[in-house]
Amino acid sequence: QVRLVESGGGSVQAGGSLRLSCVSSGGKYSIFYMAWFRQAPGKEREAVASIYTMSGITYYRDSVKGRFTIPQDNDNTMERTMHLQMDSLKPEDTAMYYCAAGGVMDTPLLANSYKYWGQGSQVTVSS
Repeated sequence: QVRLVESGGGSVQAGGSLRLSCVSSGGKYSIFYMAWFRQAPGKEREAVASIYTMSGITYYRDSVKGRFTIPQDNDNTMERTMHLQMDSLKPEDTAMYYCAAGGVMDTPLLANSYKYWGQGSQVTVSS
């Protein structure tokens, strides 16, 4: 059973930085994709960034390109850690951010493709 535990998040002024972390345990070798999604009140959950763990290939939605990055730690333990470094934050980045993980999939940008989810971390950016 894969378990995802998130940490980080918080409140920051526009232009500031935050870092989210997600530690997956219990199934390192069954995880092929990890991703960050976010959901603002009244809006649908959207993919922010994803990574194919086998190659390290990443995807970022257009609105965060150049501001958000996924530095990933790969080691030989049974845990896999994924971070989301968020710089130059904007008020429109305010949302609940979720870590997600899943196996082989055709559509890594869709929330329904992911089987495992973290508990969510609130990110609030004030102007």
